[in-house]
Amino acid sequence: MDIKIFLLMPLAFVCEFIDSTLGMGYGTSLTPILLLMGFEPMQVVPAVLFSEFISGITAASFHHSVQNVNFKPGSKDTRVVIVLSVFSVIGTIIAVFLAIKLPAQTLKIWIGGIVLFMGIFILATFKRKPRFTWRKITILGTIASFNKGMSGGGYGPLVMGGQVLSGIGVKNAVAITSLAEGITCMVGVILYFFLKSGADWTLAPWLMAGAVLSVPLAAHTLKRMPEKGVKIAVAIIITLLGLLTLAKAFFGG
Repeated sequence: MDIKIFLLMPLAFVCEFIDSTLGMGYGTSLTPILLLMGFEPMQVVPAVLFSEFISGITAASFHHSVQNVNFKPGSKDTRVVIVLSVFSVIGTIIAVFLAIKLPAQTLKIWIGGIVLFMGIFILATFKRKPRFTWRKITILGTIASFNKGMSGGGYGPLVMGGQVLSGIGVKNAVAITSLAEGITCMVGVILYFFLKSGADWTLAPWLMAGAVLSVPLAAHTLKRMPEKGVKIAVAIIITLLGLLTLAKAFFGG
């Protein structure tokens, strides 16, 4: 067995711990690392989607159990997940029809710009409590899934930042993002399973195991972190991701 296989679980553990604690970072960090290790895209992308589907659902369950979020039937958090998930489908469908028409650099500039704006705006309005509206959440779900469908990234930072700007508590937003992205990845897994004959699922069990093992620790870590500390960390990371995306668009080709 390739020695690289034994690195998959610890890599997935670390990436998912960050993702389940701050609401972003799993696919964004793990996918390029695996590609740099020499794995093929058809090995990496389906496996990352599968592991993120399982770990996202698991993370949401643990966040609910430690009271970082309330996913009881009829709760606001549950309704937010439903709205985000429904409009994720709409955004993805729109993305499919437009993906071949927009240059890759344009997409990177768009995603980098909007993510950077969110990070800066959260920092600038740190002491304010934005007013929650369903209109904001609807627009957020569509734009975030549109970006993911167009470029494969940008979902976590946009959904996290957008929820905070929409008036949702940052700990609730982390758990909501985990569940919404898990559902989105489930759709991707189904499509790859039925439509992509070249998909290789060899890495999936290893990534899933490492990711799921990190979830309980992440849920309890978030539970103990102060709300303001999580919000600052989220804002800084979102800002840095926006800057890196723009830098790659303008200077990385």
